[in-house]
Amino acid sequence: MNSFTHKLSSILGSISVLTGQIVSWLTVLMVLLLSLNVLASWLFNTSAILITESITWMHCANFLFAAAYTLNNDEHVRVDVLYSRFSNPSKAWVNLLGSLLLLLPVTTFILWSSWSYVVLSWRINEVSAEAGGMPATFLLKGMLLIMPVLLILEAINQILKSIQQISSKPTNNDAYPPQQSTPIQVTKSEGAH
Repeated sequence: MNSFTHKLSSILGSISVLTGQIVSWLTVLMVLLLSLNVLASWLFNTSAILITESITWMHCANFLFAAAYTLNNDEHVRVDVLYSRFSNPSKAWVNLLGSLLLLLPVTTFILWSSWSYVVLSWRINEVSAEAGGMPATFLLKGMLLIMPVLLILEAINQILKSIQQISSKPTNNDAYPPQQSTPIQVTKSEGAH
């Protein structure tokens, strides 16, 4: 990988890591607010719509912004039972093709299909339907555009990393899939019944 693509991959990965760190602190804040809201409800028989809606907003941000971070750390859900048995170059090919043929088209579709919905919300300065709710619902809906952008940036990072892995010289560890341990076979001893 040349220095430009390496630097670009590093920058894109840093964006995903930064969003993951922000979301982790947002999660702490969300848990604190939820705890305070439950405690206030229990002790004083009261609950604030503003706090309840802000917890929902933070929960949305959690899922929408953490997706790129999760992908960057290879912690996303894989439904591929064969992937773990592949060599590193084969895994790189799967990641490259998955990013090009699945991740980029799906995130681009999400961005495209959400665009008019979000723009309309921003145009009318949409607010919560609840009295005393969050004053700027259009910001919440704007997250629908940020998530696919973050995933597209991370997809480019994944593509660059996969190309680098494919084009690098294979090592002995890359040439063959990892050895699977053989199951222990229990046999009946001659004296046992």
